[in-house]
This record gives sequence, C-alpha cells and structure tokens, in this order.
Amino acid sequence: MTTTALLAGATGLIGREIARQWPGPGTLHRVVRRATGAAHEIVVDFAALPALPPADTAFCALGTTIAAAGSQAAFRAVDFDAVVAYAQAAKAAGVRCFAAVSALGAHPRSGNFYSRVKGEAEAALAQLGFETLILARPSLLIGDRSALGQPERRGERIGASVAAVLGPLIPAVWRPIEAATVARALIRSAAAPQPGVQRLTSADLQKLGR
Repeated sequence: MTTTALLAGATGLIGREIARQWPGPGTLHRVVRRATGAAHEIVVDFAALPALPPADTAFCALGTTIAAAGSQAAFRAVDFDAVVAYAQAAKAAGVRCFAAVSALGAHPRSGNFYSRVKGEAEAALAQLGFETLILARPSLLIGDRSALGQPERRGERIGASVAAVLGPLIPAVWRPIEAATVARALIRSAAAPQPGVQRLTSADLQKLGR
C-alpha cells in the first residue's frame, strides 16, 4: 500500500467506506468542503483548491444527484468541475495512481445528461497523464445513507428489494452493489496499480471487492 493517499468525497457512501477500510500503513488525507473533526482533514474550496500534500495515490468519491444539487449546472459543478480540479491538484502533488468513482453507462456522448457528465469527467481525467487511472462504474449503490444524514433514495430501496429476491438472476454488471464492496475494490486496485486506464464495471467491482 502507498505511504500517503488523498481522499475527496469522504462524507459520501463510498468515500466513508474508503476511509473506514483504509489499511495504511501510511496517512490518508481527507479533502473536504466542511470540517467533520476527523483526523488528517484538509478543508478546501474545490473551486479554488490549494496545493495538496505530496501523495502517491488519490481516491475521488465526489458526486451528487441533480435532485440534491438543484440544477444541472450545480450537478456539473460537482461531478465534473470539482472532480477534474481535484485530479489536477492531485497530479501536481505527485499522485501516480488516481482512482475515481464514475457510474454505469458513463459516456461523453450519452443522450442522458447524468451519464454524459460522468463520461466527460472520465475523458478529462484520462487526459491528465496519471500513470494509473482507475475508473469505477458501479451499478445502483446500496448503503446506509441515514448514517450520513442523507435521505433514503427510493430507487435504491426498490433496487435493493428486487436484488434480494432476484439477485442471482440479474447480470452482475446491473446488480445493485454495496458501497463497501466498491470501496474495497478501489483500495485493492490501487494497492497493485496497473499502468494505463482501467475501467471497472460493476461486475469487476463485485469480484475485486469480495
């Protein structure tokens, strides 16, 4: 495992799990918008990021929804602008392996706004020249949002209920996935980085995160 790592999005479902599962032995710096009192926090404005501590690896679990953001512009400010700005700052800090949470169906020419922004972010990250770029494309996420002070998402509740009954019949790439599984897969992938761009489908994440 790396000696030092950065994590943006530590207050979300996957970011919380990355922080919880981080095995060390090095330091994990949490890059956050608001202080939470956790150790090794760096409070920043993602629209004007300061220089970040030197690090080998960076995890990006930044993300919102259009409903939560309030508009498409506000959504893009998080899922594209903040993600790319953080990646640029991580590159400047010496990061060689960058692991980001994207989404199933991400494509820069998608007709769906959400998927298009995710795809554009992936394309922008690929242009930054990281030795290793890991792009996780999970399906519907399952996790305890109440512990984060977030409202339950109806789609996630329905998806989890359907998966509980039909799980084995649903192709792994579409099957709902636990946030803890995604986090474990990202940590393991970053611990043994392969050169180039790796796009991990939800099926890949299920296998890696077991």
